[in-house]
Amino acid sequence: MADQLFSIANLVALAGWVLLILLPRRSWVTRTVIVAIVLLFASAYGAIIAARWAGRSGGFSSLPAVAALFADPWLLLAGWIHYLAFDLLVGRWETIEAQHRGIPHLAVVPCLFLTFMFGPAGWLAYVTLRAVHARSIATKPFSAPQQPA
Repeated sequence: MADQLFSIANLVALAGWVLLILLPRRSWVTRTVIVAIVLLFASAYGAIIAARWAGRSGGFSSLPAVAALFADPWLLLAGWIHYLAFDLLVGRWETIEAQHRGIPHLAVVPCLFLTFMFGPAGWLAYVTLRAVHARSIATKPFSAPQQPA
């Protein structure tokens, strides 16, 4: 059953990422669908933790403790859902933030892909892109509007 939920969660997350990449300017995507997916993931995470946490060996104090905790496939699934939810929230933020800053969406797509696949590396790519974009805007020469003749 945990394997099936893992597959379903991956498909749902993938659908969210595809929507962010293909329909970034649709508010129903960034403000409704992505938030709904993250709420679904948060609910699933909470349910799994509530059902499986008590009495488990392991914890977060050392790498072996984390390995012991994640020896339970359900808690491993909860950890995976945690990643899916937070990476999708970061992708949503990147998309909305880029729109506000006027960064072309095609420039953001590689960052979204990296965030989907490698989490923090995608965020780092985005903040680097954002800094480069801001610098390129700041260094553009000012040209006064032309007066009609």
